[in-house]
Amino acid sequence: MGKQVKEFYDEYTFTLTYVVYDDQSKDAVIIDPVLDYNPASGALSTKSVDEVLEFVKAKDLNVSHVLETHAHADHLSGAIEIKRRIPEIKVAIGEHITKVQEVFKGVFNFKEMKTDGSQFDVLLNEDNILKAGTIEVKTIFTPGHTPACSSYLIEDMVFTGDAIFMPDFGTGRCDFPAGNAKDLYHSVHNKLYELPDETRVYTGHDYPKSKGREMQFESTIGAQKKGNIQLKETTTEDEFVEMRTTRDSGLAAPRLLLPSVQVNINAGELPPAEDNGVQYLKMPIKS
Repeated sequence: MGKQVKEFYDEYTFTLTYVVYDDQSKDAVIIDPVLDYNPASGALSTKSVDEVLEFVKAKDLNVSHVLETHAHADHLSGAIEIKRRIPEIKVAIGEHITKVQEVFKGVFNFKEMKTDGSQFDVLLNEDNILKAGTIEVKTIFTPGHTPACSSYLIEDMVFTGDAIFMPDFGTGRCDFPAGNAKDLYHSVHNKLYELPDETRVYTGHDYPKSKGREMQFESTIGAQKKGNIQLKETTTEDEFVEMRTTRDSGLAAPRLLLPSVQVNINAGELPPAEDNGVQYLKMPIKS
């Protein structure tokens, strides 16, 4: 029997979290967990993490790693909350997270912040397979949405983060700092689309209300190549770059962009409490 997948959908941030597990060995990994955050009140909640860990407990799974596809700009990572409850878990991300750290260290004026990726337990690369018990994870660098995006191939399943969504929605935006539409084109067209057509694609987000349908999260490489509305196998680089650049120029910034990025480049670790016992996030002001 192959590996199993359980999805969890956070409606507030439109985020998919996945637990990939082996029902026989009970080995498991968690991909892109969410820490719930209300920007109006500053309140944090562990509702999304609780749901994931309740499933893990019910299945009696041994989770060894949390895998982040990138430093998300639309939700706070739940990785540290999971690690707080399961201390032996390792938080892993693609090694190019250092590029994102370098960019946002300046944005937030984090003078003391290290930009070597050492906040994470494991920095992944394309040359080595991550072995999480009986689960083997191949990292595929898929930059474009951010320079540090990775997709994770586990058997016949690929978890693409924000590189590609469901075919009727398209691809991730490329207008964040150091994002690049040409890079995303090559990540999808020359890497993901080289996988077998039957490879199952699990996306990092879905926006069902905009399409008037139920939430969806699984497609195939073959379906993406034929039907992705923004990037088919036949789409040229120039066509995609023009489309993506024009579309991105009219998009509003994600509502949790600034809170999310400053936490997620730090492996999901929240800022330390100040002398009044309160934790604060930094918010740059543009005058």
